[in-house]
Amino acid sequence: MRKLVYYVAVSIDGFIAGPSGEFDFYPEAPDMVEYLRAEFPETMPSHIRPAIGLADTPNKRFDTVLMGLNSYRPGLEVGLTSPYAHLKQYVVSSSLPEIDDPAVTLVRSDPAALVRSLKEQPGEGDLWLCGGGLLAGALMPEIDELVLKRYPVVAGGGVPAFAGGFRPRPFAPVEMLTFSHGGTVTTYRPVG
Repeated sequence: MRKLVYYVAVSIDGFIAGPSGEFDFYPEAPDMVEYLRAEFPETMPSHIRPAIGLADTPNKRFDTVLMGLNSYRPGLEVGLTSPYAHLKQYVVSSSLPEIDDPAVTLVRSDPAALVRSLKEQPGEGDLWLCGGGLLAGALMPEIDELVLKRYPVVAGGGVPAFAGGFRPRPFAPVEMLTFSHGGTVTTYRPVG
């Protein structure tokens, strides 16, 4: 059975974006960038893959991406209706009027039922929960793994990694890598 993996960048204080959706405040380190490109090439948007030498790189981990409206919106605002054309794409939104792209499926409600269905379908990779915090909060019971790219910066406010009600769920770290600027990539799995 395929897994739902929440693979996301996060600040030290737990924010995945600033108050207006900013994500350009994360400091980069060449060794972390190279690791992410090598281990998660399919998480790079389709339109930039050729420019960074990943045009013909096969998907390594994921074959499907799930996005909330705010994760989908940056591409949409610049005319990109299919930001991850090399993956099966789902956008979960009750307010987006429509998506004018047959490569992207709009899901209006019950993302948990969608995820349970996708997990049971055959595929060549896991399901990538790209964000955002509201969708991650709604899908918390379905998350099989967290891969947090924690950057050495305090955001002070913005979009939390998980939004919604108070529902503690324990996870245990299974791997942590540290990079030259102090950032980490930590993999967690549910406990129990």
